[in-house]
Amino acid sequence: MTLAQLIGYSVLTFAAWKLVRRHASRKANALDVAGPDKQHWWKGNMEWMFVDGFQRCLDVAAEFGGAVRIPVLFGEEWLYVSDPRALHHILVKEQHTFEENDSFLSCNKLIFGDGLISTLGEQHRRQRKMLNPVFSTANMRELLPVIQTISHQLKSILVSNLSSRSEDDHARCRESVEIDVLPWLSRSSLDCICEGVLGYHSAALETGNEDEYTNALRMLGPFIAKTLIVRPIIPIVMRNCSLYWRKKMLDWLTISWLPTQIMRNLRELRQIVEIMDSASRAIFQEKKAALQLQLPSPPLSQAHDTLGGTAGKDMMSIMVRANASSSEADRLSDSELLGQMNVMIFAGLETTTAAVARALYMLAKHPHIQEQLRIEICGAMAAYQVPDPDHSHAKDESASARLSYDVLMNLPLLNAVVRETLRLYPSLPVLTRRTTRSASVPLHFPVRSASGEEIDVIHVAKNQRLVISILAANHNQAVWGEDASEWKPDRWLKSSQGVSPGDKDGVKYPGIYSSMMTFLAGNRSCIGFKFAEMEIKDVLATLLPAIHFALPSEPDDNGNVKEIHWKMTGFHIPVVKAPAGDGETPHLPLSMRLVRE
Repeated sequence: MTLAQLIGYSVLTFAAWKLVRRHASRKANALDVAGPDKQHWWKGNMEWMFVDGFQRCLDVAAEFGGAVRIPVLFGEEWLYVSDPRALHHILVKEQHTFEENDSFLSCNKLIFGDGLISTLGEQHRRQRKMLNPVFSTANMRELLPVIQTISHQLKSILVSNLSSRSEDDHARCRESVEIDVLPWLSRSSLDCICEGVLGYHSAALETGNEDEYTNALRMLGPFIAKTLIVRPIIPIVMRNCSLYWRKKMLDWLTISWLPTQIMRNLRELRQIVEIMDSASRAIFQEKKAALQLQLPSPPLSQAHDTLGGTAGKDMMSIMVRANASSSEADRLSDSELLGQMNVMIFAGLETTTAAVARALYMLAKHPHIQEQLRIEICGAMAAYQVPDPDHSHAKDESASARLSYDVLMNLPLLNAVVRETLRLYPSLPVLTRRTTRSASVPLHFPVRSASGEEIDVIHVAKNQRLVISILAANHNQAVWGEDASEWKPDRWLKSSQGVSPGDKDGVKYPGIYSSMMTFLAGNRSCIGFKFAEMEIKDVLATLLPAIHFALPSEPDDNGNVKEIHWKMTGFHIPVVKAPAGDGETPHLPLSMRLVRE
């Protein structure tokens, strides 16, 4: 055995010992609340509930209520929470008692640096104070032309794919063509994030032109998901090892009994992070140099300006300028500003892609609502369109028409479709917290204790892990009605008649977005939800007037029709079920045709 392997063994043994010791110490502080039986002797219900467990997450909350004891790894128990009063207590009233888990913070710090999702306390407060104005409505208005340019490029690519495939198949008369839209939606989201947040022309939609940085951003999410198994060990390594030794460990960990693929994934993730860090620093230095010269911050030198006069209005430029004019006490360091760049890219890419994909899928499942939405958008285009200056001499000006920010954000049915999709299918179904001290969690709806008694307060010990179930909260029939799990956009149209969804008998959730928990609540809520909502609405408003979407209906060469399944693995990912697909690889094949006049 080499010295490197011996050190690797020692580190992993020490980490495993610390984990077992931590879990064993919690047995004396068992949760006095009912929950499902243990499914596995050492994994508990971790895999059963949280790996492709969309329906089980809902069923457990429906059976046991808004606070449930969940057995997990090594006999540990987590508190699974979806009660409205409990979530207000955890996320708003006593948020400093219920903080992010060590593993979550440590992993984020390793990958993204000192960004919002890596910090706590006063540092987090200063960062949020700086970022809040960046996501103001005024800045969203300035950024909308950037998003619209990308949405129109996405539409042009899909339309050209429809035409070219029909010709290749010698089937001009065919009404529809099946296309996997997921890669294009992902590329579109990446372009929106890079140009809107960084002012960087990523050219992700221009296939074949991706640079190293763009490829790294696209691969980041999948590789983070592949390395979740080692997340519990990371805080221990972070606290006990310097940066030099952390990097050495990744090079040394070639121990035969460890899965080779896990170590390969860790090394590739490190390479991705190093590429991201290098490119982010280059972009950041350009922003600072532009500020010192009092010039608009341009895209990187190798990119051309496609922002239609909006250069310098990206979020990073706004943030750098705001930070320079702040007081010394509120000013963020360069490392903190860099951290915000990386966080905003990751937080906006996977989640927004999933949201747009799910919205198109639901509209394909409900063609009558799709047609109603198309009529609404086309009507708004005819009444309020703002011609695209880049296409002012085109024969068909309406094809490049753009809605103003206020019109786009206030289309009733579009708003209802987006809200209902985000409510039922939040991109992040669950999040975790830990207690910094012993505490009590009050409930609005009583649950059963372990002995069967009815209780409305649950006592938790210090370092108790909690799971915030955004999914179960958004499906809670006691708050959203008996049809809570049905996709019904018209529930939001009734709000103009004095009926407020998610507010039943004065009981509602503390979420920052229409009372739902999709973007959380309190000081750790999603700061960029306005940007995400604007992007989702603009993509739908751009695609639907030109393209009709339907679920796959044509059998493949083996006679199998593709059935789409949304797999819950951290994010919601569409896959094609066997036998037409492998059930693992992300795909969203939709049948598409051009809209007839």
